Amino acid sequence: MKPLAIVLLCFNATAQSAHWYDSLAGPYVAKQAPRVDFTNSPRIEDLLRVGNLYLSLSDAVALAVENNLDIEVQRLWVPIASSDVMRAKGGGTLRGITLTVQEVPPGIGGPATPLLNAAASGSLPTTTIPTGLIEETAITPTTSGISITGASGFSAGPAIPPFDPAIVGNLQWQRQTTPETTTLASGTPILNMTAFSGSLGVQKGLSLGTLVSLTYDATRETTNSANSLLNPYTSSSLGLSLTQPLLRGFGPAVNRRFIRIAENNQKTSSQVFRQQAIATVAGVIRLYEDLESLIEDVKVKEETLATAERLYEDNHVSVQQGTLAPVELTRAEAGVAAARQDLANSRGYELQQELIVKTILTKRATADPAIRSARLVPTTPIELPAAEPTRPVEDMVAEAFRKRPEMEEARLQIQNSRISLIGSRNELLPELDLFATAQNSGLSGQANASAPALNVTSVNTSGSAATAAATDQAYIGGLGSGVSQIFTGRFPTYSVGIQLNLPLRNRIAQADVDRDELTLRQWQVQYQQLENSIRLEVEGAVIALNQARSAYEAAADARKLQEQSLAIEMERYQTGLSTTFLVMQYQSFVAQARSTEVAARGVYAKARTALERALGETLENHDVTIDEAYGGRVSRPPSAMPPVSQPAH
Repeated sequence: MKPLAIVLLCFNATAQSAHWYDSLAGPYVAKQAPRVDFTNSPRIEDLLRVGNLYLSLSDAVALAVENNLDIEVQRLWVPIASSDVMRAKGGGTLRGITLTVQEVPPGIGGPATPLLNAAASGSLPTTTIPTGLIEETAITPTTSGISITGASGFSAGPAIPPFDPAIVGNLQWQRQTTPETTTLASGTPILNMTAFSGSLGVQKGLSLGTLVSLTYDATRETTNSANSLLNPYTSSSLGLSLTQPLLRGFGPAVNRRFIRIAENNQKTSSQVFRQQAIATVAGVIRLYEDLESLIEDVKVKEETLATAERLYEDNHVSVQQGTLAPVELTRAEAGVAAARQDLANSRGYELQQELIVKTILTKRATADPAIRSARLVPTTPIELPAAEPTRPVEDMVAEAFRKRPEMEEARLQIQNSRISLIGSRNELLPELDLFATAQNSGLSGQANASAPALNVTSVNTSGSAATAAATDQAYIGGLGSGVSQIFTGRFPTYSVGIQLNLPLRNRIAQADVDRDELTLRQWQVQYQQLENSIRLEVEGAVIALNQARSAYEAAADARKLQEQSLAIEMERYQTGLSTTFLVMQYQSFVAQARSTEVAARGVYAKARTALERALGETLENHDVTIDEAYGGRVSRPPSAMPPVSQPAH
């Protein structure tokens, strides 16, 4: 196994244990991200009974918060933004965050009433399906970009010093053989030298732009030079160096700009998550209300079919008795066939809507057989209040400015733009760097017995003669002697200087600042556009809600009048004063009036949901806290189940 792999395995094993040296291995071990749990929340099991999923609006909202994958994806962006903060604090550049929100698919929509659907368009358009096929837009989620800053970014600005301290070092062994042109320098025609060198140091960047390094170097050499006073010898040094930008790259405002941007991005990611939760909850409410309207429309179509079948049976008896022409039976049979076709279409739309709702409220859609076979039974009827609460529109707009996450996101983006501009402007300055070095050196080794100059003779304890070079006795010794010389400051070296890089035209930096200034102006304009858009959305949602309420009241009145007209026509028919054709015509008027009333009620509900979203009140109006949304668990228990005897659709 390669040595690096062994080291990494050791570090990994260390990270999994709890020892004092964990802190040493920690920086080199990746943190394990928690795995995503694709199991549905227990709430959905609590709501299943005898093949039906009994679903209140409150439970639909809770299931969306707990299981929806769009929310789960955005939930992961919050810790991703936190990782950018860590990266910036280490002196790194930013990788950025997403600024997109996934919208819930439009779904099938309510019963086919295009004019009524237009009244509840708001920010979430509905889709009316005139045929039995699902259109692509009905099942495909859409993406909303929420960035006001667009794809054009600011210039990088001056480089950031590395804030994380680093230990740097090296080891080197060298064998060198050099032919000499003269023996005066080394005392030998062929100079052989063996060297083993190493260095160890630490370096760190500071917020002022300062780069500081402290380095210890040591080299041990052995040579055959006769003129070397020490052989072998060790030379060592301890040096402190500092580089300080004075213009470009100077100051915390420049060098900590990425940290401030990352922290703002962290706040932005929380707002984007809130916006995703609002979008998903509002979309689920809309799908739920559409499903309820479609179920009500199925009931209307069933009643219409039953009425048509009764008319057919009555005509069949009359034809057998000879009191009615056979053509009237044919007309009644045609009415039954048309009613069956309408019912089949409505049931198809209902099943398609159920499929979409199941997919949105679960983590694995219909992969679970119990979910796939379950029929959805909404238990929260669509109700209209006796009167709409009256609030001044300006107060509602002000509330939307305060509560809508888009506003805070946009403010943070503008703030980040100004922070980035600090770096762009600083890039205009010349490079003027101050550098300084303070170093102490040491030298130690053994006296070279073959040195020809100034030899003295000494006798050792064994009585033998030895030759020592007439050198300072402080040099004689090992590595410790050299280190001692360093800390006594016997051989200091100091240096200080200034380095200048002065662009004569500086056009690149000037162009970057000009572009960044103009881009900031664009984004300020887009911020105003966002305010205008929210104001338009709120005022439009108020108009749509009032229009939808008026349309529903008119549809309810029309339905009552059509039912009265049908009752009158049936009386005339029973006395022989009317025909099957006229009765069938009035029956179709009643069926259409009932479907229109159902659709109008659904459109009103969607207009109310659109206004809630425009005001930023979706979560609070449906008892969802942002902490619950982020944790993926809603604290309230499931709604009470209906009696077992309650029939499912």
